[in-house]
Amino acid sequence: MSYKTATKLAQIGNRSDKQTGAVAAPIYLSTTYSHPELGESTGYDYTRTKNPTRDILEQALAELESGSRGIVTSSGMSAIQLVFSSFPSGSEFLVSRDLYGGSYRYFEELQKLAIATFHYFDDFESLAAQLTPEITAVFLETPTNPLMQEVSIKKVAQLTQAQETLLIVDNTFSTPLRQQPLILGADIVVHSGTKFLTGHNDILAGVVVAKDPEIGERLAWLANTTGPTLGSLDCWLFIRSLKTFKLRFEQQERNAQRIAEILNDQPQLKKVLYPGIGGMISFYVKDAAKIKAFLAELKLITFAESLGGVESLITYPTTQTHADIPQELRESYGLTPELLRLSVGIEDSEDLANDLIRALRVFD
Repeated sequence: MSYKTATKLAQIGNRSDKQTGAVAAPIYLSTTYSHPELGESTGYDYTRTKNPTRDILEQALAELESGSRGIVTSSGMSAIQLVFSSFPSGSEFLVSRDLYGGSYRYFEELQKLAIATFHYFDDFESLAAQLTPEITAVFLETPTNPLMQEVSIKKVAQLTQAQETLLIVDNTFSTPLRQQPLILGADIVVHSGTKFLTGHNDILAGVVVAKDPEIGERLAWLANTTGPTLGSLDCWLFIRSLKTFKLRFEQQERNAQRIAEILNDQPQLKKVLYPGIGGMISFYVKDAAKIKAFLAELKLITFAESLGGVESLITYPTTQTHADIPQELRESYGLTPELLRLSVGIEDSEDLANDLIRALRVFD
């Protein structure tokens, strides 16, 4: 029987333990498993390779992203590292210019070590112009972090498929509730599971989902070989969090839509960046010199890195998430000192709006 997303999320792990009938899936903490006899296995040997709690989570995530194989890792960056380690040395990649600073830092290190070459695009037109047969894979953030720029996954996929180039999409911001890259033509999806998927600012995790079973098996083999394993307790917490994922995300989105409307009317702001979906908003203030005072005036919204949690957070990309991108470079494409990034939580939208409006008065 086919169920809707909310039903499938709420039911993750239920009926998985046939012996006891536990509704909440058990946490299998054992690192090793006994063999019935020589040459036989229960299917579980060593927890880095396979764990019953992790299996439930990976299967649920694969289904959520409409993929063939899901792999969970110890962080979002380990998920990206796993994907890029699957390509041969000397590969060339075409990636979003505006992207998370940690991804940029990792890509620059690979290039510095002559392991791979990275080319950057600003929009669909510059992507299409640079997509040559030498490009091994395209890596997209859409919407991008933190400038919320969007590019059509479907249109990019048409180009990459014609070139037999793989398409990798970081789906952290939109989540599979708002876009499903594998259905739109992508080959691999990655997430920082720390963000919206787990949503409570208490779990560090990464997610990789592959469309093609062969690619999925290759990535699973690499995960077992290199060991970016997510522990069973964190897997269980991830499962528990996914049960309320749709409820949380939809409230965050409703709040963000309302906050974006209100921010657009504030004279202290130069521009508000919001794609219309999801819980992330960026905005430019008129005077970067007053940002410190603005942050100090916020009483409800927390000044902190990260995003996607039930608590609203505000981040200053220049000194936090994107500090590793050289100043001249980041400012050249719009990541200037006037920019702030807001992750909207599940609080009452009126309370959030009042907190922002009061703090914005420092710019008057």
